[in-house]
Amino acid sequence: MSLPARLRALAVDPDFRAGARDMASPSLGLAAWGLVTGVAMVKSGLGLPLAFGMSLLVFAGSAQLTALPLIAAGAPLWVLLATAFCVNLRFVIFSAQWRHYWGHLPLWQRLRNAYFAADLNFVYFVRRWPDPVPAPGQQRYFWGGVAVNWPAWQLTSFTGILLADRIPTHWGLGFAGVLALLGLAYSLLAEKMLWWVALTAAAVSIATYALPLKLNILCAIVAAGAVGWWLEARQASNAQKAREARR
Repeated sequence: MSLPARLRALAVDPDFRAGARDMASPSLGLAAWGLVTGVAMVKSGLGLPLAFGMSLLVFAGSAQLTALPLIAAGAPLWVLLATAFCVNLRFVIFSAQWRHYWGHLPLWQRLRNAYFAADLNFVYFVRRWPDPVPAPGQQRYFWGGVAVNWPAWQLTSFTGILLADRIPTHWGLGFAGVLALLGLAYSLLAEKMLWWVALTAAAVSIATYALPLKLNILCAIVAAGAVGWWLEARQASNAQKAREARR
């Protein structure tokens, strides 16, 4: 089957369309976030080639927005790398879960999927297939989400890069980006434990706001991770005690 024919067949596939439909619901927030990130790259002093390259290669809005102030402030490389690493630690957890679905695929396919696998791809995918085993339609559903998520991000990011010098600062795009992030974060807070983790991150980031080089973000990530680990361990311990009590 030729490539155009395969693409047409994919476009009408129900799993592919379901993935695209699910990803379309948060697309407005993603668009605002991408636009803010594009503007921020240019405002931070990156030239157009570097900004376009960062948008295409990094494809991680939170890491980009976290790294840009550090780049503009001339922060040491170790601070930049450590901060970006901590911000993206969640993808290590995601990858451990993706492995159950994609472990049977060839290495090049796993690497390709990993590049396109963003937060919301993971959320919607696991919601549709809560049992971590390979199943028919999973790849088509995943690529349906990618078909909406990746172009929406790149288009709005490129728009922000090209129009950065024409968008006045008083428009408050930074605040719009914060609102978009809050909306996306809220959609992920599906458990009580996650609320405690989010509240911890917010409290620590505010308490350490005066630290230089945006180190309050790093402190918030470490504190939230520690609280999440403690709560999860406590939950597992309580579950174990409950099972032993029933015996």
